[in-house]
Amino acid sequence: MSVKTLLPSATPVRFLAEDGSRVELHEGYAEPAEDRLKAAYRLMVLGRRFDVQATALTKQGRLAVYPSSAGQEACQVAAALTLSEQDWLFPTYRDSVALIARGLPPGEVLTLLRGDAHCGYDPAETRVAPQCTPLATQTLHAAGLAHAMQRRGEDAVALALIGDGATSEGDFHEALNFAAVFKAPAVFFVQNNRYAISVPFEKQSAAEALAYKGIGYGMRAEQVDGNDAVAVLAVLDDAVKHAREGKGPVLVEAHTYRIDAHTNADDATRYREAGEVEKWREADPLRRLETYLKGRNALSENEIELCHAEAEEFAQTVRDTLNAEPELDPLSLFDHVYAEPTRQLAAQRAALEAELEA
Repeated sequence: MSVKTLLPSATPVRFLAEDGSRVELHEGYAEPAEDRLKAAYRLMVLGRRFDVQATALTKQGRLAVYPSSAGQEACQVAAALTLSEQDWLFPTYRDSVALIARGLPPGEVLTLLRGDAHCGYDPAETRVAPQCTPLATQTLHAAGLAHAMQRRGEDAVALALIGDGATSEGDFHEALNFAAVFKAPAVFFVQNNRYAISVPFEKQSAAEALAYKGIGYGMRAEQVDGNDAVAVLAVLDDAVKHAREGKGPVLVEAHTYRIDAHTNADDATRYREAGEVEKWREADPLRRLETYLKGRNALSENEIELCHAEAEEFAQTVRDTLNAEPELDPLSLFDHVYAEPTRQLAAQRAALEAELEA
């Protein structure tokens, strides 16, 4: 593969301008089918309402913490839609909307953020790894699993969601280097939302774009307007196809923005101006896609109302689930540490069981 084929586009791939009008900055990429764009719109409406509801539940004390992904819905939903059932998703703590879009129940998604368990769903059954809090460690897991699936002859891809801050970690380097050397069927999807908590992108990397890091690993890379759902879906479709065909991993950088604070414990006004946030609100991915689909007569006002009504019903389900007190078993702490418990672990479990029975 030549250097030219590895380099990302000179400017981020884009189908839609901020006002929802069509632009021609997508050379080589096919526009996704209309039904997929409408599916993406529905899930983005659902995801945004879920995000608002989860934030409110945090303020009510029902969640310990919630990292909002408001403004990043195009990335979250596209990551879920581009994968097939046999593919694996490796999310971070900020990617709850991607899990909702993949079809996981909200109660299981929020178990970690409620503090009930390390993971509320079965990764093997859902093909979704536990939401990862340490930066970039999920990239190693994705690279390793992708390589293992490749060796077993499975027709599957691993997609790792990453924040821009994670690209400063050594694990990120090791994962990309390993995946590139072994041509693992992996896609590393960086949601560059401009801040690693309070550290702006300019203080994280001297590169013009994180996508340019791909060439250092001999890996194909691309950059895309992360608030353009049409473009994100088109680029990720192509990246997953490339990896699935055995052509090696792909690094994709989405230029997007985190509208809300890092978490409910963060005061974003200390490190960014209100005008900056408002500027990015004008690039709202949900409104942009809605305007485009309406302009093509592909989305009616009635369909929009139905999507929002469904989202309200979903929000009620989230409230009901989180308002119910969980039934927790302290002994379950020992269930998934090792496939075969060690003597020390068995002794610790017995000691806790005896204490609970006392």
